[in-house]
Amino acid sequence: MSLEDSIKATAKDAEGRLQAAAGALSGDETMQAQGEAKQVQAQVMHAAGDLKDKAQQAAAAVGDALHGLTGQGG
Repeated sequence: MSLEDSIKATAKDAEGRLQAAAGALSGDETMQAQGEAKQVQAQVMHAAGDLKDKAQQAAAAVGDALHGLTGQGG
């Protein structure tokens, strides 16, 4: 996950936490739910970034293996 994407996800989570807390304190269930939804969105953003990183690592491993099979060394 790029640093920029990580910062965006972390900021979204913080925003959601603040909004959910404000909703809970004020008794505004809609605001609280919206804040909780932002927290879930942040978790999805983090998971997507992690998945992207794993896919890139797998692609690199396949590339390395192919180079090894063809005798072209890395």
